[in-house]
Amino acid sequence: MLLKRKYGEEQPYWAAGPFKIRLPFIHYRWEIPETIQALVMFVIAMGMIPLLEQYLGLPYEVALAFVVVCGIGFMLPTLLGVPFVPGWITPAIPVVLLYLSDYEPGPDAIRALVALQLVVAFIFLFMAITRLGSKLVNNIPSSIKAGILLGAGIAAISGEISEGGRLYSTPISLGIGGLVTAYVLFSLSFRDWTEKHRWAKLIAGYGMVPGMLITMAIGWGLAEYPLPNVEWGINVPDFGGIWAYLPFSVGFPGVELLMLAIPTAIIAYIIAFGDIIVGQSLIKRVDHLRPDEKIEVNVDRVHLVTGIRNLIHSFFAPYPGLAGPLFTGVMATIAERYRYGRKAMDSIYSGASVFWIVGFIALFLLPLVTMFRPVLPIALSITLLITGYLCIAVAVEQIDNATSMGVAGIMGVVLATHGAAWGLAAGLVLYFMIEYRGRKKASEDTEEPIKVEDNMPVDDDSPEAAKS
Repeated sequence: MLLKRKYGEEQPYWAAGPFKIRLPFIHYRWEIPETIQALVMFVIAMGMIPLLEQYLGLPYEVALAFVVVCGIGFMLPTLLGVPFVPGWITPAIPVVLLYLSDYEPGPDAIRALVALQLVVAFIFLFMAITRLGSKLVNNIPSSIKAGILLGAGIAAISGEISEGGRLYSTPISLGIGGLVTAYVLFSLSFRDWTEKHRWAKLIAGYGMVPGMLITMAIGWGLAEYPLPNVEWGINVPDFGGIWAYLPFSVGFPGVELLMLAIPTAIIAYIIAFGDIIVGQSLIKRVDHLRPDEKIEVNVDRVHLVTGIRNLIHSFFAPYPGLAGPLFTGVMATIAERYRYGRKAMDSIYSGASVFWIVGFIALFLLPLVTMFRPVLPIALSITLLITGYLCIAVAVEQIDNATSMGVAGIMGVVLATHGAAWGLAAGLVLYFMIEYRGRKKASEDTEEPIKVEDNMPVDDDSPEAAKS
């Protein structure tokens, strides 16, 4: 690379207003492990194609063009100075699908999704300009935040395991692959293995890839998924046909649609802000181990870039996944490798940037695209199952007493079964009726907080583990 970082300073950049521009080979080196990982994980980006076909009525080739637009958005954050691997607002996908299920696939659903994405973009840009993001989310009651996460988690998992869901239809391959993925990502015993065995650490470094490859192999072997018809050449999405499915052709949403999208947009924003907090935590956990690089996490810049990405989607590729600030699974694996020093990964930007640059290039490699096309549902299903688990786990962490748990639990069930508007309404009514005690509430709750039993496994990073 042309510009090299001095010890203890930020990675070199070109200043551009609120942004800090960084380019490969000029501002950071190329990372081989992220290149390899992206050549498999890019299939997750293509996993949105089945939803675009089902809920918006898009042909495959047009849906692939939408994915390319999304890939451009994935490369923007690290280009503009955000040290996160971006993704969808994945926990919000089930809520968005509930919202879209009220509209006929085609122009009606496209207009509804454009309305939602415009409102989401407005919220992010407004919070970036006014710098109100952290103040707003920090004042939302924990039970409401937990209820949103519970609802999203329940909807994600129930949609996969219920009749007609992908796990219900292909239980062996997705069941085994999902369990392998969960074990590699979350198991405390596997974490112990990574401390003792090099092979386990190597597997952990590739995150969701091992589970996805196992799922694909079993699916092909048991004929749960058709074998691919691999073609050679360059993949050319239908950019000419994309115009017929954009708001310029089907029409922009009216005020009524924009108003109907507000509850779902608020939920999506709250979930996305939680992703920002998770991203900050992942950076913080490794930053002190790398005194050679100063990492800046500017929340306003994260909001601004995420708002711009949603605005791009609104006009050129309305997307059920929306545009979110963090791809948690990949960010966690990159942060884990970053901790091992500059020889392992020169900069957090080199790892985070290279991943989606390669992922974008892979969308045009016809052999890879055609090989993975029959198993696209696998990528989406594993992503939703893992997201469901994480949403439920993080929701429980928000709760410290039985009253809040009751409010969150009922809100989560209503949200998962009846959508964002009813879920938010139920949560707010229950909060003010049952939990709210006024501004001058007692300093101590009258009930005992929920405790972790002595014989229950405890996460090594949890407060309980720290006390032991």
